[in-house]
Amino acid sequence: MMKSYTDLDVWKKSRELVKDIYLLTKTFPKDELFGLSSQIKRSAVSIPSNIAEGHGRNYTKDTLQFFYISRGSLCELETQLYLCFDLEFITKSDFDKNLEIITQCKQMLNGLIRYYKTLL
Repeated sequence: MMKSYTDLDVWKKSRELVKDIYLLTKTFPKDELFGLSSQIKRSAVSIPSNIAEGHGRNYTKDTLQFFYISRGSLCELETQLYLCFDLEFITKSDFDKNLEIITQCKQMLNGLIRYYKTLL
């Protein structure tokens, strides 16, 4: 078992994603400050936060619940990224780069969920 959530690759990768999303939203139109820009940042921040909270729980079922929430936030962020692209707030290159990181995080998180399910 990991000593700390900071040892988890998915937590590290999701922090990278948060940074990228924050940098990306700086280029959004100013009238989006409290709209999609705010929502996409909240979704991104939720991912490593729920991984950390889940890892800190005493019971495997609780841990899994927070990992599921994190996975849900990844899907939410993915949808918001599509919307940003549809609205032409981001370039195809930025879209592809962030979608790739989201996909990597999903794969790592799914592996972590599978592992914790074996502990039930």
